[in-house]
Amino acid sequence: MLNSLQKKSRQAARADGSKFDDEARFLRSWLEKPLMTGAVAPSGKALARTMASYVDPMAKGPVIELGPGTGPVTDALVNRGIEQERLVLIEFNPDFCRLLTRRFPRATIVQGDAYGIEKTLAGALDIPACGVVSSLPLFTRPVAERIALLQQAQALMQPRAPFIQFTYAVIPPIPKRPGAFTMAGSSRVWRNIPPARVWVYRGV
Repeated sequence: MLNSLQKKSRQAARADGSKFDDEARFLRSWLEKPLMTGAVAPSGKALARTMASYVDPMAKGPVIELGPGTGPVTDALVNRGIEQERLVLIEFNPDFCRLLTRRFPRATIVQGDAYGIEKTLAGALDIPACGVVSSLPLFTRPVAERIALLQQAQALMQPRAPFIQFTYAVIPPIPKRPGAFTMAGSSRVWRNIPPARVWVYRGV
C-alpha cells in the first residue's frame, strides 16, 4: 500500500506550482520520513494567514521560519507585508529547499536542522529577529527538546518577539512555564484540514 502511494505521489509531484502538486510532495515526504515531516499535507491558507497575522511587518529585523515545507506560511508572510529579503527559512528537506529557492528567490534558504537553530544560523543574522514562525512537528520530540528550541529561538530574537507555532492537538505543544515565558492560543482554525490552533510564546 505504501509503495503504491509513494509511486503516485512521485508522479504527481513532478510539476511545480499547484496545490495538488504540493500535497503530493508532502505526502511523499511524510511517507518517507513521517517524524521529520509531521503532516501529510501543507498548511491551509486560513491557518497560514493566522500564523502570519502574529508577525508585525513594521517591526525591524528578519523573520525566521522553521520547517516552511512548500511555502504556504512563507507566502502568507509575504502577503502580510514581509519582504522576501527579510525571510530566513530553515528547511531540512533538500527537495523542499530547491522548491523554496524557486518560489522565494530573494529569501535566505538554509538547509539544516531547525531544532538546532542557534548552530544552524550561527553568524547568519546581522540583527535580532522580530519573530520566529514554526511549522515543526513538535509533538514528535520530547518536551525538553521543545523547550530547548524555544530558548534557542528567544536568544536570536528581540525581547518579547513572538515564537509562533501551530498544532493539531488540543493542548499546547510547549507546556506552560510561569516566569519563563508567556503563552496564548488562537481560536481553533476550523477551515484547516485537520483543524488546528496557533500558539504564541513570548519571553518575560
